[in-house]
Amino acid sequence: MSHVTTHVLDAASGRPAAGVAVVLVDDAGRSLAQGVTDADGRVAQFGPDRLEPGVYRVVFDTDGYFGDTPHFHPYVAIDFRVRGPEHYHVPLLLSPFAYSTYRGS
Repeated sequence: MSHVTTHVLDAASGRPAAGVAVVLVDDAGRSLAQGVTDADGRVAQFGPDRLEPGVYRVVFDTDGYFGDTPHFHPYVAIDFRVRGPEHYHVPLLLSPFAYSTYRGS
């Protein structure tokens, strides 16, 4: 399993957000992995099996997802800290004019 996984839910539709392009980058801005959410809104195999402790960022292409639907955020970037070998799940609850996140399991 990847050290990092993600899941995107579209709060406006009440459905998983399929087709969202997602990139994992390190603190220096280097791309480590990329993927696209599946029909369940998940990117299960996302990134290396192990990350060194440090700060990482997951970037979600909300422009590509919302397309012509009016929306406020062209992308969502979530910074998080890896402290150890445990799994890190970075979920995103998305709507055209707001988003939220939390440390998932």
